[in-house]
Amino acid sequence: MTSCLTVTVRLRDGGLVGAHASLFQVPGELRSDEILPALLRLVGTRPVTAVEVRGAVGAWHPGYFTKAIESYGEGEQVPVPAGPDPDGLARAVSQGLGLSAGAVTVEDVPDGDQIVS
Repeated sequence: MTSCLTVTVRLRDGGLVGAHASLFQVPGELRSDEILPALLRLVGTRPVTAVEVRGAVGAWHPGYFTKAIESYGEGEQVPVPAGPDPDGLARAVSQGLGLSAGAVTVEDVPDGDQIVS
C-alpha cells in the first residue's frame, strides 16, 4: 500500500507540471510543505486549466501541505486524518497554488494504480 500523492498541473498550452508528494521526506527531496511552493515557481505565470491530485487520499491530512510531519517538534500533536478528505485536499492545493478550489480534482487511488493518459 502507498501513502503518496501526485499533483499534476495542466497548463493551457497543453504542458504538464507535476510533483510526487510523500508523507515523509525522502532524502534529497522536498518535504510535503515545500511541494506546492515549488510547483507554483515552476508554473510561473503560465495559465492553468486544471490540477489533478491522485493517490492515497485517506493517508493525507490537508495540513500536511502547509506543515510537514517532520516539522512538528517533540510534544506537538501531528494531525492525523480521520478518513479521506478530498475536499480539504482540494482546498489546500488550490490555496497553495493560488487557484480556485474548482480547478482542483482529487481522486483516491490507494494502491498506486494510476492511469497515465
